[in-house]
Amino acid sequence: GPGYVFYWMEALAKAAQELGFNESQARQLVNHTFLGSASLAVQSDESLSTLRERVTSKGGTTFAGLEALRKHQVADGIVEGAKAAYARAIELQGPKP
Repeated sequence: GPGYVFYWMEALAKAAQELGFNESQARQLVNHTFLGSASLAVQSDESLSTLRERVTSKGGTTFAGLEALRKHQVADGIVEGAKAAYARAIELQGPKP
């Protein structure tokens, strides 16, 4: 799990740098985005999709970013990555005696 989160964080930090933030600013922005989001998810009984909807204004910046992610089928890639990791875990267990 943490490897997936760090991968996503790396990508967001890279995007921030390409948009003009320096490395330190990008890392701080990404770290606090993840920290705040995770804290909200832990404290809330709402579903993750509801939380996402609550912070996404139609036509806003988050909406535009999510639309680009949907266009590139990022969610499908994440699901496939998790399934590949699971399949490898089963392989590593080997046959049961």
